[in-house]
Amino acid sequence: QVQLVESGGGLVQAGGSLKLSCAASGRTFSFLDMGWFRQAPGKEREFVAAISWSGRHTDYTDSVKGRFTISRDNAKNTVYLQMNSLKPEDTAVYYCVAKENFSGSIALRSLYAYWGQGTQVTVSS
Repeated sequence: QVQLVESGGGLVQAGGSLKLSCAASGRTFSFLDMGWFRQAPGKEREFVAAISWSGRHTDYTDSVKGRFTISRDNAKNTVYLQMNSLKPEDTAVYYCVAKENFSGSIALRSLYAYWGQGTQVTVSS
């Protein structure tokens, strides 16, 4: 079983930056594709970004392209989400997710079987 623990959420003003971290355990980290989803109040959970086990492939939802960057450090079993130029509409609970790297493309949202507890990001206007 994979355990995922997020950190780094908080309150920031519009235009500011935050960096989320997610520490993984329970499985060899380099066997996992990693990603982030988010859920805003009253809205469905949505995909934000993903990164392949090697770090060579990434995928982003259109609304965060050019502002968010996903990265990983396989030596530290950690994936990151650097969020710049934050907007009030980025306010949500952000969830770290993982899937086995052999299960298919990182773009296949439904394959992410492992979820963290979430961390709150609030962007004030």
